[in-house]
Amino acid sequence: MSSAVTVARPPLHFLPQRFSYPVWWGCSRLLPLYLRYGLGFRKIEGVNVETLARTYQQFQAGQLRLLLAFRHPSTDDPLVMGYLMWHLLPRTARQIGIPLKSPTNGYFLYDRGIPLWAGEAVGWLFSRLGGSSIIRGKLDTQALRAARELLLEGRFPLAAAPEGATNEHNELVAPLEPGVAQLGFWCLEDLAKAGRSLPVVILPIGIQYTLASPSWARIAYLMDQLEQRLGCGTTATGTDVELLYRRLFNLAMHLLDCLEEFYAKSYRQQFPPLPAFENANAELAARLQRLLHSVLVVAEDYFGLKPSEDFVDRCRRIEHAAWERMFRGDLDQLSTVERCLADWLAEEANVRLRHMRLAEWFTSVTGSYVREQPSIDRFAEVVLILWRTFDWLEGKHSNVNGLVGPRQVRLSVGEPIHLEHYWPLYRRDRRGARQALNDVTTAIRAQFEALIVPTTDG
Repeated sequence: MSSAVTVARPPLHFLPQRFSYPVWWGCSRLLPLYLRYGLGFRKIEGVNVETLARTYQQFQAGQLRLLLAFRHPSTDDPLVMGYLMWHLLPRTARQIGIPLKSPTNGYFLYDRGIPLWAGEAVGWLFSRLGGSSIIRGKLDTQALRAARELLLEGRFPLAAAPEGATNEHNELVAPLEPGVAQLGFWCLEDLAKAGRSLPVVILPIGIQYTLASPSWARIAYLMDQLEQRLGCGTTATGTDVELLYRRLFNLAMHLLDCLEEFYAKSYRQQFPPLPAFENANAELAARLQRLLHSVLVVAEDYFGLKPSEDFVDRCRRIEHAAWERMFRGDLDQLSTVERCLADWLAEEANVRLRHMRLAEWFTSVTGSYVREQPSIDRFAEVVLILWRTFDWLEGKHSNVNGLVGPRQVRLSVGEPIHLEHYWPLYRRDRRGARQALNDVTTAIRAQFEALIVPTTDG
């Protein structure tokens, strides 16, 4: 969040989509300029957009209902998805002779917490562009009902990110949540109840960012700055890839030492010795997972939550517990003293929530991501994760993507996944439904991974 919550606030209300053609028209015209000059994108490439054009034409003709499942490596994803839908799609359709009605757009689901840290104006803008809010970590029945209605009757397709949140890794797909698959099957159920026979299609879309002007010297400079900020400076210099990797590894280990000491002294967390590992990267990964568990325990203990095996689920439940104390529906019933105490709870809940935010920064970090393919793009991703984390700890909120130079993005359209193929299994019984959800989610993940173009090494 952009500012700390120090007082209890009224409950968060649902923000429905309120698509506005004038707002869409203005944003669609300004978006290319903002992507190039505001965010530094040198190139935006669309791959297999013809498939999206043909599928979108079928959607507009009322021949199917369409759900777009996109990868979510960066907070810039909604913007580049907008470029895909507003510019690359109609351009490609014209080139291959497919008539599409304007505007080519998509409804999309977004986290209700985004306007809290990005500003209420963002929530207003998202709604006018087709966004529909949803609260993570709880059964948001109003948001889910709205999403089902949009998917069943909406003027545009519905877009959602199965990864749920950004992982800042372009070549590593985070665990997928089954929500996208569930929305698709619910749409089939709703169509059957309405006496309509239409296929429901999920179309995966990969998003991959790379450096447009790679510079090892720039990476080395950022490493210098990170080491100074963490107090682990080195006399080693140069842009040798192996040397930079050792520096990055040492930086990560020093950060682990710092955080383990902090949580051991301040929150009495235990970090018993680990068994011997085959290599240092395996030790780093094990220490990181142990630390993340302890970080979440600190928040869970305060909110009275029991840890579960799923990391993402733990984060969602912590967030929901914090929001229950920060955004309350009984404020008008409290006395002056009770309101002051409610403010205390809200302020402390916000502080405890920071532990979960810290853990989220490192959700997808592994000990082998850079080692297995030491490309400059992977170096840049990990360096930027560390830089963002340090900025966040220091209370800074700057856009750090420009630190590694201009970027380019590849938007790759996959092949349609027809849910009617899984429908008999889904309808069989509860076990069949769970298996169908898992099978569709696995199929989406397989396409996400197939759409990734491996970057070259140093």
